[in-house]
Amino acid sequence: MNLLLNILLYGKDFLGLGMELFDKSDFIELIVPFGVNLFFSFIIIRFIYYPKAGRKDYLFTYILFSIIVFFLFHMLSSTKLSTGAGLGLFAIMGIIRYRTDAIAIKEMTYLFVIIGLAVINALSNKKVSVTELMFANFTIMGIVFLLEQAWMLKQETSKVVIYEKIELIKPEKYEELLADLNERTGLKIERAVIGKIDFLRDTAQVRIYFHEDSSKTTA
Repeated sequence: MNLLLNILLYGKDFLGLGMELFDKSDFIELIVPFGVNLFFSFIIIRFIYYPKAGRKDYLFTYILFSIIVFFLFHMLSSTKLSTGAGLGLFAIMGIIRYRTDAIAIKEMTYLFVIIGLAVINALSNKKVSVTELMFANFTIMGIVFLLEQAWMLKQETSKVVIYEKIELIKPEKYEELLADLNERTGLKIERAVIGKIDFLRDTAQVRIYFHEDSSKTTA
């Protein structure tokens, strides 16, 4: 009852905080670009990136990054804090550098695409037409699709394995080494590079290189 009375007394000044309880035009300016951003981000993440990479952990990361970055920049732009928006971008890029497992360059590129898409949609205003906004979104999505599905060669990835048949690491037995690794891993290994050798344990670290589509990654 007191809340209702307060709204009636203060009108647009909700609870005396200088904030409006609801503004239809501002809400539409928020929800429409947000829907556009979420739609295109979801298409890129779920139907372009995921079928190739199969990384569910990055699905979680990309979607949340898209949503958080969008709201951050939208709120910054709505308060006309251009300097704050710039600082916000640096803060976001700083977050990416938190201590964790190394992020592959491809995953980092997708993360940059998702952040860029969120910023573009969040900072869209009356000076940007719907046609321009949709063209930017479709262009980004289309190029990502073409690079991933049509133009790019098979993505090569690598793993380090501990190998105990140390007699096969000799250069003259390289083909035997590849054949043994192929049989053991079930992968079509293109090449192998010998790393650290431990003669006490008769093991060696071998980095194997293979194409992603020869392995069903389920991270």
